[in-house]
Amino acid sequence: MSTNQIQWYPGHVARARRQLQEQLRQVDLVFEVLDARIPQSCQHPDRAELIKDRERVVVLNRSDMVPPRLLRSWQIYLQIEYPTVVITNAKTGEGVRDLLKASQAAYQRVNARRAGRGMLARPVRAAVIGFPNVGKSALINRLVGKRAVASAAKPGVTRQVHWVRVASEIELLDSPGIMPVKFNDQEAAMKLAICDDIGSLGYSVEQVAARAFDLLLPIIPERLETRYHFEPQGLTGEQWLAQHAQLHHQDLTKKAGEQLLQDYRRGHLGAIALEFPPSDRD
Repeated sequence: MSTNQIQWYPGHVARARRQLQEQLRQVDLVFEVLDARIPQSCQHPDRAELIKDRERVVVLNRSDMVPPRLLRSWQIYLQIEYPTVVITNAKTGEGVRDLLKASQAAYQRVNARRAGRGMLARPVRAAVIGFPNVGKSALINRLVGKRAVASAAKPGVTRQVHWVRVASEIELLDSPGIMPVKFNDQEAAMKLAICDDIGSLGYSVEQVAARAFDLLLPIIPERLETRYHFEPQGLTGEQWLAQHAQLHHQDLTKKAGEQLLQDYRRGHLGAIALEFPPSDRD
């Protein structure tokens, strides 16, 4: 199987990034939404340039897809650099109250400064940013309490920046997923593809599925054997994919790869993280 680099930078993302950079000038607070399965890989390489010195809340979304102990370890680790790290599940609304509290606290700080300069109070302006399909729009809908922006479990649904009023105190900026122009870290790109945080036009399904197997095998060998009905130990990702295709998909390795990726993304293999904070790597 040939190895191709993962690259995905559709036109609407390039346009929206320019719009986002313009709108961020008005923003007081940034919610940086991360996929809790891969918190390092989905930290945008240009985030410092985009966010600058604005107050930041790191959001670990998809909490149902990661074991609770590991979620807490990531929260503790990230709090070394970012004071506020909130765990959320956009599907159930878990953690939304904590995001509202962070917004309200920022509202108080912003308007205390404005009052000191003799200015009237205004809503705090918060931007929600992150890679495609990490749950930004779903979180906004939870914060608003209704379907205020388009949301779906696939990358590329949001195509332009969009302001939403949550309450008299908060305005939220929804934006398309922000992507680097080029993925210099191909391992991070591979994990983003495994988690469906990159559009499928940017990668080979077989290549990504083979890498997914290589990452999952040390974590859940028994579950892989039970799910797919053959012994996975000792196989590379490519070998496993070929055998799975032969046994269950009429030698169609793309179909075999699609099944593995969908099983992981839908939680059929369990709550499994692909990245661990340094304290959990031993």
